Amino acid sequence: MDHSVLDSRYSWSRLGLSLLIACVGNVGMWAIIVMMPSMQADFGVARGAASLPYTATMLGFALGNFLIGRVVDRFGITVALWGAAFAVAAGFVGSAFAPNIELVTALQFLAGLGTAASFGPLIADISQWFLKRRGIAVAIAACGNYLSGTIWPMALKGMISTGDWRDAYLALAVIVLVTVLPLSLLLRRRVPLAAQAHADAVSAARVRTSGFTPTQLTWLLGIAGIACCVAMSMPQVHIVAYCADLGFGPAVGAEMLSVMLFGGVISRLVSGLLADRLGGVTTLLIGSTLQTIGLMLYLPFDGLVPLYVVSAIFGLSQGGIVPSYAVIVREYLPAREAGARVGFVMMATILGMALGGWMSGWIYDQTGSYLWAFLNGIGWNVLNIGIVVLLIYRARTARRPAMA
Repeated sequence: MDHSVLDSRYSWSRLGLSLLIACVGNVGMWAIIVMMPSMQADFGVARGAASLPYTATMLGFALGNFLIGRVVDRFGITVALWGAAFAVAAGFVGSAFAPNIELVTALQFLAGLGTAASFGPLIADISQWFLKRRGIAVAIAACGNYLSGTIWPMALKGMISTGDWRDAYLALAVIVLVTVLPLSLLLRRRVPLAAQAHADAVSAARVRTSGFTPTQLTWLLGIAGIACCVAMSMPQVHIVAYCADLGFGPAVGAEMLSVMLFGGVISRLVSGLLADRLGGVTTLLIGSTLQTIGLMLYLPFDGLVPLYVVSAIFGLSQGGIVPSYAVIVREYLPAREAGARVGFVMMATILGMALGGWMSGWIYDQTGSYLWAFLNGIGWNVLNIGIVVLLIYRARTARRPAMA
């Protein structure tokens, strides 16, 4: 079997299955946000203590992208998804019977760890089945996380309106198992060695002209991922609080967040098409530059209608940034290490979101305003752009002697 399996009909059907799994599997990331107020009332704790399970979820999600990515490289995506589904279900079931918030926090780390399989590792797996259309394929797979964030909060509100959060968690455990386990069995097929060798030959030719070793490139992408997501987290994490401070109320902020996420889905699809034509690095530069402009637009505008417009613009600018990293990894680095390297960079982006969310809150506490938090985000975004420009510059200078 030759490399014709890449970009084939099977590749596209596999992508559809991966998107469906991602929509269900990523519920572990969004459920805790919806359940947090109910947990706080149930356990009678302060808002800070009630937020700890979310923090644990994100830490598990970040680490899981890297660790499960290594499992994918060695055993395939089906084994990884089975283990992850049981981890998510165990986290939900355990939390449903937990007597205190501390145990819920520990179990949410497990749920976050399992949830990660439906993000970076799943993206890394599908990237191996495409070459010419890898950009749009990665973008579609990455949309599963945002689509999950659109679907599940609405569904979970309905579930907890007829019961409590513990019943909802038990139902989610069943849903994850009965959905992810059978669907993942359809992904058992591995990329043929001939197809993998062909893709690796293309990647090896690129990395030789990049000016960096594979390890250097991976770390640079990780640093860039932290920088761009510190910036990205400012509006995403604090838009609700920002709107409350302006007197518009948290409900308006939640609507702006939805607008932002919907714009992110569109942005991911458009960026995927661009990546297939321009390459991952150039697409990343475009997205990061647009994100900087989007952040700057928050500075002069604080009216209701302008904020809706700016939030839409920001969503349309930032959604394609994170998938671009996965495209770059697959363009320049070996397929046999895709899971670990994509997982590492995805882990860096998630840590950047966590760092940026905390940093913006700390800056607000120190200054009493989000002005410097926005400026801080812009500064981190400039760092990201600098790294991307360095990648482009080194690649061009490294190609000149080869061309000569």
